[in-house]
Amino acid sequence: MNETIAQLEEKARNLRVAVVKALHKSQSGHTGGSLSAIDMVTVLYFHTMRHDSANPRWEGRDRFVLCKGHAAPAQYVALAEAGYFPREDLMMLRRLGSHLQGHPDSKGTPGVEVCTGSLGQGLSMANGMALGLRLDGKDNRVYALLGDGELQEGQVWEAAMAASHYRLDNLCALIDCNGLQIDGEVARVMGVESVPDKFRAFGWHVLEIDGHDIGAIIAALSQAKVTKGQPTAIVARTVKGKGVSFFENKASYHGVPPSDEELPRALECLGCFEDCEKISH
Repeated sequence: MNETIAQLEEKARNLRVAVVKALHKSQSGHTGGSLSAIDMVTVLYFHTMRHDSANPRWEGRDRFVLCKGHAAPAQYVALAEAGYFPREDLMMLRRLGSHLQGHPDSKGTPGVEVCTGSLGQGLSMANGMALGLRLDGKDNRVYALLGDGELQEGQVWEAAMAASHYRLDNLCALIDCNGLQIDGEVARVMGVESVPDKFRAFGWHVLEIDGHDIGAIIAALSQAKVTKGQPTAIVARTVKGKGVSFFENKASYHGVPPSDEELPRALECLGCFEDCEKISH
């Protein structure tokens, strides 16, 4: 894909708008972690990953595992934008019978590779995908997006150890380090730093970036592709609720959607001035 950084930045802004609208419509879901991850999701789906919305099970596709499954809106808006299903479906987020549930469902949603939601398990599944692809002689890559609060789960480090042991250089983990989780600051609940040093200690190639810098994300993913003999961890420093000033850096918006009053203010922050009544019905 040949989209420029400016085009990707604009796409990320539009995806943030879509997240805010979908969450407002559902009046349920996770705002902060979806918005913090959008820039990485945008680059993955619209610059880096090989995939085909017309053939979601195409064998040549790269795999994406959203380990922090509660940020499903970030993946759903990207899948809709890429053409896996109509954008109108986003307004059915979390509805009974909808294919867009609160966490990714590989059986119901085109483009979702694996069911996730139980934190800590996604990287293990990504390991299995990466190892299986290599055993089959494939050059497909696997990308796993984790949250920093998720790093408190012990299974993450078992998976990190295994990925290094098996020298899974077709695996790239992106760590969305926004510093907050549902109960407050990650550092206060259970400190996980230094995240880069921990992954290095487990034998990973580690890159540290600003997770909202599209150019830096592209460069890091490009470097991961050419790294041989070890998996790559991209430690991305992000802002929870990024793009909506009154959501930013607030743990209270971990799992709270925009209210009727907040929706127009949020859209204004994102440079979208559509009529609230029009977009919510």
